[in-house]
Amino acid sequence: MSENKTLLSEKVAKKIIDMITIEQRFQAGDKLPNENLLAKELGISRTPLREAIKYLSAVNILEIKRGKGTFVKNNPALNDSFGTDSLENIIVKLKDLYEIRLIIEPEITYLASKRATDEELERILYYGKLTEEKILNNEDRTECDRAFHSEIAKSAHNDWIKKLMPILNNSISTAVKATHIHPEILQHTLNDHRAIMEFLKERDAEGAKLAMRLHISRVIKAFDLDN
Repeated sequence: MSENKTLLSEKVAKKIIDMITIEQRFQAGDKLPNENLLAKELGISRTPLREAIKYLSAVNILEIKRGKGTFVKNNPALNDSFGTDSLENIIVKLKDLYEIRLIIEPEITYLASKRATDEELERILYYGKLTEEKILNNEDRTECDRAFHSEIAKSAHNDWIKKLMPILNNSISTAVKATHIHPEILQHTLNDHRAIMEFLKERDAEGAKLAMRLHISRVIKAFDLDN
């Protein structure tokens, strides 16, 4: 296999791992989409996808069952190896979750504005706009809102940050569910996401960092968590 093909298959393997660990689209025992659908979603041919699946099967992350498909294995390597499982058990209050976000997510956004590839930036903007559409159409925005913040985190290109995403996603999901109690959060989300996206498009790291900090601070205030 050529070096370029090897690099592509490695990137594909990494994306599949992200789907399992960060986006949490697939759990242990779940079946992956068929080759055609998954290759189309990833924007690649089936050849590098097959190589990625072979690799992930060899390291005991996926299991290929003939005639049935490819399944996610229950592998401890997919669990949080940096102790965030225990951290998540401790951080159970919304206030604690948002304090963690306020501490790290502005810095994550700062790094993303500097390190995101053009393709990654497009994905951030896509989910940001999709979240806006969901809000304006009074539809559930949970998944696209989580994806917006997840894509920013992935674009920071720091594996430790990726390990924290389940905790960040927990607070996002909780906030969305409680929006009916604090409807002003919807307008904050619209305004703040737009500002974050504009700064990211301009590669303005300080502006993006400040916009994310303002966004989280507004939600903290809306929930009266700053006492």
